[in-house]
Amino acid sequence: MNKATGKAAGKRPAPSRRSETPKRPGTIPEPLDAAEKSAAELDGIIRKFLQTRRSVLDAAGEAIAARLRAGGKVLVFGNGGSAAEAQHFAAELVNGLSRRDRPALPAIALTTDTSCLTAVGNDRGFDHLFSRQIEALGKAGDVALALTTSGASPNVVAGLQTARAAGLITVVLSGDNEGAVAPLADFLLDVPSCSTPRIQEAHLFLLHRVARQLEDTGDRS
Repeated sequence: MNKATGKAAGKRPAPSRRSETPKRPGTIPEPLDAAEKSAAELDGIIRKFLQTRRSVLDAAGEAIAARLRAGGKVLVFGNGGSAAEAQHFAAELVNGLSRRDRPALPAIALTTDTSCLTAVGNDRGFDHLFSRQIEALGKAGDVALALTTSGASPNVVAGLQTARAAGLITVVLSGDNEGAVAPLADFLLDVPSCSTPRIQEAHLFLLHRVARQLEDTGDRS
């Protein structure tokens, strides 16, 4: 007996039972429902793209490979999340996607030089961020690869206009609303979606596919 409490020693009070709504067997938590929905949506978008645009994707990869074999380089650009994907793609070409025995491929992301970006943005305006760099770095025989979810970013449009005027081939990854960039694309890879997250996710899939195609093409060169 505990003198302080008057209760028998060694016995603990029974835990209180809170009323809980019983979970039905097999019920999936809500966050997983949302994840499954997004995954299914992305799968459908990629499958639809491959059904309708696979030939353009393959042709774009072949054109890039031909320009690289001829001594050209790839200039990649975009805004925000597309800027990150531009850097990602350039890194895959320089370092190699999955094989370390391949020669490095020349690629430059026009989204990384902060001194250049801020100088051009401050002196000439944000719309000239990419066009000015393409004017300086691009030459006939190079590739300009643009990423845009909206298809209407003025600096992407200006960059493509400068690229075409300089004799670069243009590859554009966009969404369903390709907008002003469509007439400027030699190869338009327009993902059939208007959802920015899904477009960006599909763009990464396409960039990896192109990088893999370039590695495989190197074996046949």
